[in-house]
Parts: sequence; structure tokens; C-alpha cells
Amino acid sequence: MAELGSKGVTAGKIASNVQKKLTRAQEKVLQKLGKADETKDEQFEQCVQNFNKQLSEGTRLQKDLRTYLASVKAMHEASKKLTECLQEVYEPDWPGRDDTNKIAENNDLLWTDFHQKLVDQALLTMDTYLGQFPDIKSRIAKRGRKLVDYDSARHHFEALQTAKKKDETKIAKAEEELVKAQKVFEEMNVDLQEELPSLWNSRVGFYVNTFQSIAGLEENFHKEMSKLNQNLHDVLLGLDKQYSGNAFPIKAQPRKKTKLFARLRKKMSSDSTPAKANKSPSPPPDGSPITSPETKTVNHELEPSTLEAPGASIPKSPSQPAEAAHAGAEAAGSEATAGAEASKTEADSGSSSLPAVVVETFPATVNGTVEGGASSERADMPPGFLFKVQAMHDYTATDSDELQLKAGDVVLVIPFENPEEQDEGWLMGVKESDWIQHKELDQCRGVFPENFTERVQ
Repeated sequence: MAELGSKGVTAGKIASNVQKKLTRAQEKVLQKLGKADETKDEQFEQCVQNFNKQLSEGTRLQKDLRTYLASVKAMHEASKKLTECLQEVYEPDWPGRDDTNKIAENNDLLWTDFHQKLVDQALLTMDTYLGQFPDIKSRIAKRGRKLVDYDSARHHFEALQTAKKKDETKIAKAEEELVKAQKVFEEMNVDLQEELPSLWNSRVGFYVNTFQSIAGLEENFHKEMSKLNQNLHDVLLGLDKQYSGNAFPIKAQPRKKTKLFARLRKKMSSDSTPAKANKSPSPPPDGSPITSPETKTVNHELEPSTLEAPGASIPKSPSQPAEAAHAGAEAAGSEATAGAEASKTEADSGSSSLPAVVVETFPATVNGTVEGGASSERADMPPGFLFKVQAMHDYTATDSDELQLKAGDVVLVIPFENPEEQDEGWLMGVKESDWIQHKELDQCRGVFPENFTERVQ
């Protein structure tokens, strides 16, 4: 019988809870549709917003603190591995071996102590601080449900009072339910109205204590670690003095590609003789290119029917290059005039028949810029100037296309003409002193290892 009675109570309680949920759901629908008014408390709603913000900030702080502790743990492991490596490479006959072992041991203890204190004074405090939020959050939700119950009881009581047929028994029972619902709601509401502002104001002191603890622990840790590092520095300094003759040289990265200037010299050498097309004529006997200080000439093959009659030829006299250059300058790049002049000269000479040569002229260039034209480069810097670097170490050039550097030399960095020719870890430039003195790139520029320099501008 007792068992059946217990089951009956349980079933009745479940039925009561189901009925409450249905009543609340109905009340909320009516409130959303505007058919029932809702009790509002703007001050409490602001407290709830502050509570949610405080919970969000605290959860984030807890997450970041755990990440920080994980990083400290990882740094501890990395430091431990590093000191173990030092102990392994430190040979028994080297001075200071016992000191390095002691330093490594103290280093490990210091990291362990730092991590543990962070856990005790920051993480556990953080966990305690956030531990109060779930209960308060649950009570806020329960208050919301009790408020709906109160509104529902109030609306039910008001409906019975305004009904055409009044049932005093139902009205009395409804009033009793209303008083009961109001009492439960107000008890919870009063407690939360006191706790939420107090919790919100406590955040300032909590943040201050937490970050003060972290800052203080870090300060002490780094002070002690600094002492250990200074001790290690002194031990290694003593080792260096004993083996001072075995200094470690600073080396540049190896250059894997073919030397740049070797290719440039080869190219310039090949460009010093006239280029031959499929039907290009032979060069003059003396091999002199047709050039002048202010004009650049390019030989192009023309169809015989264009500018000359068959049988015309190029004169073989030594005076031809100067005459052709003069004619090209006078004609200002006119192909027709140059062609006519060439045809006339060839007809007078009666030499062997060869295609006509057209002399094209280009504006003279000075220091890589066109005379008379606008230049975007700074007047005091080489063309394509990128930035300045200063040599931090001496560098002895190992090839003709490399710069010889002394510590303190300033180098003006410029781009490679062909980016594919740049080796990793190497830059192209000209020493500032050479540029100021000569204003030339061809003879002064060169490549140098980037790790021997530091950017200054």
C-alpha cells in the first residue's frame, strides 16, 4: 500500500508540473500576441544583462588563462630540452661543467614553481569566481518562470472578477493562488535584486587581484631566471676565454646559381659585336661597332626592295662608322633618310652587294636616365633604389660580382635586373661612398649577404 501511495504522489507531482508548463506556455503566447500584459522590471533586466556580460568575460578570461598556463608548460618543456642539450654537449674537461648542471637543475625547479603558483593563485581563484555563476543563472531562469506563473494567476483572478457570472468560490481560490504565486516570485526577486548588483561590482576587485598575482609571479620568475642566465653567461664566458682561438666565423648563405656578373660580362662581350640575323651582313673588317656617346645604333635587316636597289653594298672604308653615326644624329632617327644616305654611300663605293643597314637613334642616357625626360627616381639615389642597410660584420668578397664590406659600411640596395638571378639571402646594392664618388652602377654595384647587414632606412 505504501508503494502504491508513493507512486500516486509521484504521478500527481508529474501531472502538476506538466500542467504548470502548459499554463506558462499559454501565458507566454498570449503575452507575445499582446492579449495579456507582462510584468516588467527594467532595473532587474539591466542587472541580468550585466550578469551575462560578466559571465562571458569571466569565461573568456578563464579560457585565456588556461591557454597561458599551457604555454608556460610548453616553455618549461622547451627550456628543459635546451638545458639538457647544453649538458650533453658540455664536455667533461671543459671548465664550469658542474656549474652548468646546477644551473640546469635550478632552471627546471624555477619553471615548475612558476607554473604551480600560477595554478594556485590565478587559475583556482578563477575557477572559484566562476563557480558561483551557474547557481545564480539557474535562479534567474527560475525567477522568470515564477514571474510567468504570477502573471498567469493575476490574469486568471482578474478574468473571474470581470465575468458576468461570478463564482465566489472560484474567485477566492484564484485569489489564494495569486497570493501564493506573488509571494514565491517576490522572495526570489528580492534575493536576486541584492545579489546581482553585488556580484557585478565584485568583478573589479577580482580582476585586480588576478592580474596583480600574475604580474607579481612573472616579475619574480623573470628576476630569478635573469640571475640564472647571468650565471650561465659567466660560465660560458670563462669557457670562451680558454678556447678563444676557436671563434665561430659568421658565414653567408651559399650562392647556388651561376654568378650574376659572369653572365653579364659574357652578355656584354657578345653585345660588343653587331648581332646577326638570318640574313645579316658581315661586320666591317675592323670589327668596330657603330656607336657614339649620345646615340645607340641597332642594325636591322631590311628587304632589298624597300630602300635600295639590288647591287648596292656597304662601303668598307674606315670612315663609314663616323659618317653613319653623323647621318643618324642629323636625321633624328629617320629611317628613310638614313636608308637613303646609306644607299648613296654604297652606290659611290661600288662595293659588294649587301642588304642596307638602317641606323636607329635613341636619346642619350646619363646614369641610367633619359636626358630631357622626366625621372621618378630620386636625384641623389641610384635608379631603382629600395632601402639602405649597414654592414654589421666584415665580409670578404669571394667573387668579382660581390661587394667587399667593412663593419659600418652603408649600402644602397637596388633590385636585380632579372629577379630570377637573385639567390636566397643575397641582395644587390652599391656602397653609398662609391655611389657618391662615381655615380655609376656598372663598376660599383655587387651582391652581398643579407645576414651581414641590418636595415637602417
